[in-house]
Amino acid sequence: MISKSWGRNSDVYRVLLVDDEEDVREGLVIEVDWEALDLRIVGLAENGREALEMAERVEPDIVVTDISMPFMDGLELARRLRERNPLVKVVILTGYDEFDYARQAVSLSVDEYLLKPFSAGHLTELLTRLRAQMASEVAEREDVQQLRDHYYTSLPLVQADLMATLLHRQKSPAYIHDKAKQCGLDLNGERYGVSVLTLHMEGDGKKNGHQVGANTQASVKADNVSENKDNHGSGGSLRHSEDAELKQFAALNIAEEVWKEHGAGHAFMHQEAIVLLFIDRWGQGEGEKRQQQALENVIRSINHYLRIPATVGSGSMVDTLSDVKHAYEDALLALDYRLVPGTDSLIYIADVERQTAGKLRFDELKQQTLTRTLKAGTRTELEDALDIIFREITVEHGRGDIQLYLIEVLTTVWKAAQASGEDMEDIFGSGFQLYADMFRLPGLSEAQDKVREVCVLVQHRIASGRQHVYKDIVEQALRFTKEHYADPDLSIQKVCGYLHISSGYFCGIFKKEVQLTFLQYLMQIRMEAAKELLRSTELKSFQIAERVGFAEPNYFSFCFKKHIGVSPKEYRKQFALTTREGAER
Repeated sequence: MISKSWGRNSDVYRVLLVDDEEDVREGLVIEVDWEALDLRIVGLAENGREALEMAERVEPDIVVTDISMPFMDGLELARRLRERNPLVKVVILTGYDEFDYARQAVSLSVDEYLLKPFSAGHLTELLTRLRAQMASEVAEREDVQQLRDHYYTSLPLVQADLMATLLHRQKSPAYIHDKAKQCGLDLNGERYGVSVLTLHMEGDGKKNGHQVGANTQASVKADNVSENKDNHGSGGSLRHSEDAELKQFAALNIAEEVWKEHGAGHAFMHQEAIVLLFIDRWGQGEGEKRQQQALENVIRSINHYLRIPATVGSGSMVDTLSDVKHAYEDALLALDYRLVPGTDSLIYIADVERQTAGKLRFDELKQQTLTRTLKAGTRTELEDALDIIFREITVEHGRGDIQLYLIEVLTTVWKAAQASGEDMEDIFGSGFQLYADMFRLPGLSEAQDKVREVCVLVQHRIASGRQHVYKDIVEQALRFTKEHYADPDLSIQKVCGYLHISSGYFCGIFKKEVQLTFLQYLMQIRMEAAKELLRSTELKSFQIAERVGFAEPNYFSFCFKKHIGVSPKEYRKQFALTTREGAER
């Protein structure tokens, strides 16, 4: 019996003791001060096979095991444990005649070995050393200075990743500011602007039959200057170099320098173009003027120093970091207008496209939030998400813009239902016309109520379907187990292969639904089948063992006695006696 128990603590390691001699197991429990070593005994096993099954439930950090045991020896146990969890530490207890065998095992799958007979002091010394080794391994992973050095080495990549996130994904301002602080970037500002700069490489003078606007004259001029430089032995013109990456790198260096001089924000390379993130720290109309000055200086400096013409597309200012993605998209749209004859080298989206103030955008962040709450959120979370979505709509927006916005919302709902395996016709009836119904509603309030109704119904159906899927998976597993329990090789992996799911996912939902681990359930099924055969047939114990999935009759007898309390032979006798007494009455 385990005499000590402590609460689960991250600094306390879990120990499984394995020995076929009961007095050895109990002696280890009593004689070693486990608590003083920050160790906790979580299980006692009589042999390797039982220990392997127990390890699935108790998840030990350290296994102390005898080398010579029935059904599965200590080395085979160590090998199997390491297959499941490479981090588990294994200590082998061995006799003198097995010493050479055990010593070889250290280089294979065993961390420590201890020669019998040993004292509690010897085991305590070994465990203290092993505990220190484990703590050292954890400390090495957590070493602050080492992590800091590695972090700062990787800092440029981390910063570039954050910038790419800003341009392509919608994250909350709090998330972005937190990540920016971690990687040493200051993104605090009142508003934000994004501009995209592209170089006109050799051969870019004409595209689709059109001259590249005002840049054409600059291009010719740059050619003349470059030729003069070449004639004076300058070592070659960068403009005429075939190394496009070198040109971009040189332009980025200039852009970074100018951007820094103006205190404008951050310049970086992204998808073969230079992105200029402007951070308005001035406000009151000053930001646009400073951004324009900085952009004009960037273009002028690149043309002056590199003799390579450049064009910049610039999006409208946005109020939050979450909307930088939209500013980037607008900047790319503006840049597309460089092919139109007569355009300047600095193109603002507001100058070439009609911009609607407060444009309704059902952006990525709203889509993600709505999808998540539909699939796995509560009713309250869904209501909060819809409040944020509806809050964007104001009286300034036209009926057509609002309808398109709500259609995008409903499309996201439809996609979420479809991804979860739900059919909208099953939810709303055959021939339903979701979008047409929306257009027929008299006002915004009714339209919002309709969207809310659809969302609530879809969320409920997805939740019900998910619970049904869990139950269906478990029912299939139970049915498969009952049909194949006689297979001695039946395992979690085999069941998961049949179900086409991962073992981690399966173990979680199986235990939740059945309140037993899979191996506990399998043992229960086998024991019940064995009892039935003992009651209803004259089969020998080894024959019954084979019929219920045990390759070794002795291990069957061991498990039967452990779970039922008596041996198979005694169980049959008791049943026969009870039956006879009942008949005599």
